[in-house]
Amino acid sequence: MMYSSRRKPVLYFKDDRSFLSRKCTVWKLFGLCMLFVLGSLLLVQLTCSGDMSQAVGYSHLPHQPCPVERPSSSADDPSWGPHKMALIVPFRERFEELLIFVPYIHTFLNKKKIRHKILIINQLDHFRFNRASLINVGFMESGNDTDYVAMHDVDLLPQNEDLDYGFPNEGPFHVASPELHPLYHYKTYVGGILLLTKKHYQMCNGMSNRFWGWGREDDEFFRRLKAADLKLFRPTGITTGTKTFRHIHDPAWRKRDQKRIAAQKQEQFKVDPEGGLTNVRYKVESRQEVIISGAPCTVINTFLECDVSLTPWCQSS
Repeated sequence: MMYSSRRKPVLYFKDDRSFLSRKCTVWKLFGLCMLFVLGSLLLVQLTCSGDMSQAVGYSHLPHQPCPVERPSSSADDPSWGPHKMALIVPFRERFEELLIFVPYIHTFLNKKKIRHKILIINQLDHFRFNRASLINVGFMESGNDTDYVAMHDVDLLPQNEDLDYGFPNEGPFHVASPELHPLYHYKTYVGGILLLTKKHYQMCNGMSNRFWGWGREDDEFFRRLKAADLKLFRPTGITTGTKTFRHIHDPAWRKRDQKRIAAQKQEQFKVDPEGGLTNVRYKVESRQEVIISGAPCTVINTFLECDVSLTPWCQSS
C-alpha cells in the first residue's frame, strides 16, 4: 500500500462522548488493545517492505529489510533435484536495485524449479569495490549444502524463461552471453551471470583479488578458465537477443568507479597466477537472514583487507 509523503497509516477513533462516559468494561479494553496491536503490526509490515520509506520521500536512502526467521521455502524443495545453487551477489550500497532483484530472481528460479539460496556479499570497508574478492568470499561462505555457484550481478534481470540456470555439469555456463547481454558484446566476455560447479571454481583458484574499482576482473577470469582447460558453454536457441535481460543500473544516479590509480593501468591487463581463493583476506562482520517482498536471502556483511604494498590502488587516492 502506498502513501503520499504527507500521510502515514494511523488509527482513528470516533469521538463518542457517550462511549467515553460509560463505564469501561473488560471487553471494551480488550478491543482497544487489539486495535493498537493490529495497527502496530501494520506499521512494522509497511516499514519492512519499503513502502514506508517511499511514503515519506526517502526511497533513495539505504533500506534494511527486517531480519526475520527464515520460513520453509520452495527454493529448497528436494523434489526439484539433487543440485543446489549458491547465487552470489557482490554488493555495495545499491539498495534500490537489491529490492527489485531478490524477489524477482527468487520467483524466476522457483518457476524453473531450481533449488537455490541467495547470498548478498555486502562490502563494508572503506576500500574501493572489489567484485572478484566478494565473489571469492561468497564461495567460501556458501556452505556444504550447495554444489554450484552463480556469479550474478545485482542489476541484471533475466527476461526469458528459457534461460538455463541448472547444474553446469559439462563446464562453466555463461548465461549472460555476449550476443544476449544488453551492453557487452565482445567474445571473451564472461561477466554478468556465470554458473560454475564448485569443483570447477576451485580448479581456477577462484578470481583474482587484485581488481579494485570497476572492471577487468572478468577478462582475467576468462584466462583462468582457459588455463584450467575448462570449456565454456553459452545459451543456444534464445531468440530474444539483447532484450533477454533487463539492465536496471542507472549510471547517472550511481556512477561506476573506473579510475586507474598508480600502476593499476598497467597491472589490469596482467594475469594473476597465484591470487584467488588461496589468498583472499576478509572478515565477516555479521550474517543476516532477511526477507524482501517474500523472498529469503542471506546478507553477509564483509570487511575486505588490502595489502597496500601489493595493490596500492585499493585506496581511493
